[in-house]
Amino acid sequence: MCRALIGLTGLGVLTACTTPGPKTSPPPMAAVAPPAGWRASATVSEDAAAADWWKAFGDPRLSDLVTAALAYNADLGAAEARVREAQAQSLLASAALAPSITLSAGAQKQRDLNAFGQPSTTLAAQPQVQVAYEVDLWGRLRAADAAGRASLQASRDARDAARLSVSAAVARSYVALLSLDAQLATARATLVSRQEAAARARRRAREGVTSDLELRQAEGELEAAAQRVPALELAIRRQEGALTLLVGRTSQAVARGTLGALVIPEPSAPLPASLLARRPDIAQAEATLAASDASLAAARAAFLPQVRLSAAGGGLFVEHLDPLTVWTLGASALAPIFDGGRLRAQSDAAAARRDQAAFAYRKAALTAFSEVESALEGTGRLAEQEDAALRQRAAAASALDHARKRYQAGYVAYLEELDAQRGLLATELALSQVREARLQNAVALYQALGGGWTEAGR
Repeated sequence: MCRALIGLTGLGVLTACTTPGPKTSPPPMAAVAPPAGWRASATVSEDAAAADWWKAFGDPRLSDLVTAALAYNADLGAAEARVREAQAQSLLASAALAPSITLSAGAQKQRDLNAFGQPSTTLAAQPQVQVAYEVDLWGRLRAADAAGRASLQASRDARDAARLSVSAAVARSYVALLSLDAQLATARATLVSRQEAAARARRRAREGVTSDLELRQAEGELEAAAQRVPALELAIRRQEGALTLLVGRTSQAVARGTLGALVIPEPSAPLPASLLARRPDIAQAEATLAASDASLAAARAAFLPQVRLSAAGGGLFVEHLDPLTVWTLGASALAPIFDGGRLRAQSDAAAARRDQAAFAYRKAALTAFSEVESALEGTGRLAEQEDAALRQRAAAASALDHARKRYQAGYVAYLEELDAQRGLLATELALSQVREARLQNAVALYQALGGGWTEAGR
């Protein structure tokens, strides 16, 4: 037995020359350095990511929808299942480091003729315990175990990224629904105003005060306003369907508040370097890179001999004979000599996958910096735009009031009042849209900062 082990050790030394050469590093072009600060003016804070960031909008109905989505969304259910699969794969890789123990038992009954020509029946049983163990001399199994654990972490980070994405999608869909509600309210109010204007134009036309041209213009504006209402109602029904799909329900009415009641939060931004530790997609890319690097180490170790030890022991029980103890001890080595380049190709493929993961990490980091910068820029610019829209609405409402009084006094034609009505409608719709844009930008900023993905106890 000792001679066999010495021979196996010598075989390992002789085959050491088949190693694939020095380990390669990720390409330098894949490295990424965070900027020193943000270009946009922002409040810098190192607070931890808020697990319930959507509550900052001050709408309990939104919180209920996000909670339901996190519990029943189909994509999140699939992501959780992928975590369980990765956990099983990690346990499978870890199990290779431990010896395997098996128990076998066999029994045989045989009838034949002995040397004297007499028939005889023999009953034999042989239970046996077998132990096998691979000596991980070169770290192949340890590298595979590390790859499995890193892949498990990547799947957890992917689940967290999915949770953040779903919660942000629910918030965006909810804000869009409230914006459509506000636009529908404006459209219905405009329709009522157009109906009053058309009735007034008919009365004035009957009295001969105005021509039929003003009547036809009023009726045309009335029909234009009437078209806008069902179009917005259809958009609302479709938006409700999209929102309930995110929540994991069939299409139904959604309980909701109003666009004006939503609070527009302004979360503070961490330093760019801290962002790398807060975003789940960056954490996923980092874990994937670690897994691919460990897989590369395992592929390189496959060039070296695999040493296996085995042992078996048991008993042999034969009818009419005393029990007999049997055992075996063994060792084997499997060393690659010629495989047509298979191991080299596997190592090169693993190195290429590691480089892909490095570039994916770079892309995830650069995307994160860009998204935060864009959302920070939008915070101030959109606030200025809403202030201007409020002033424009006030001016348009005053212009309409003056135009209506001048028209009723007979100083101007109906076209002046009509233009003022159109201007007010446009500013009302624009105001709803810019407020929606501010709320959507706040959601985007929370998502870009990685808010809501850190789990308690992680």
